[in-house]
Amino acid sequence: MTTRYKANHLRIGRYSEPGRIYLLTAVVQNREPVFQDFYLGRLLVNSLRTAQEEYSARALAWVVMPDHFHWLVELQKASLEELMGKTKSRTTLAVNQRMDRVGPLWQKGFHDRALRREEDLPAMARYIVANPLRAGLVMRVGDYPLWDAIWL
Repeated sequence: MTTRYKANHLRIGRYSEPGRIYLLTAVVQNREPVFQDFYLGRLLVNSLRTAQEEYSARALAWVVMPDHFHWLVELQKASLEELMGKTKSRTTLAVNQRMDRVGPLWQKGFHDRALRREEDLPAMARYIVANPLRAGLVMRVGDYPLWDAIWL
């Protein structure tokens, strides 16, 4: 299975439903740890917040890892493709400008998982924000600067 096939395969059967909660993940090309740089990580955080300000999605939890991000959102006015396309595009433009670089930042596609409201969403949020701890980046979740959750 080629990388191109995998990226396109993610789109098969994808359905965007306003009001539905999704866990979204996007990965930087070649898993380059771009967001190890705190300032660049904040550029991604600003893109996530802009999506909320535009009523595209309501952020429930997120974490920016060095080479990817996880985002628990309630979809609002945008489709999944629009939400992720705009978020990735905004971040690419900001990072490219800051780093004086050109070209794509993200791998094609993204991963999404629709969640049921009866699932334990606070537990999912804890799992998301504990990513840096499991990756060995920090000793305590609170020591990592690039995360947020409405329950924590």
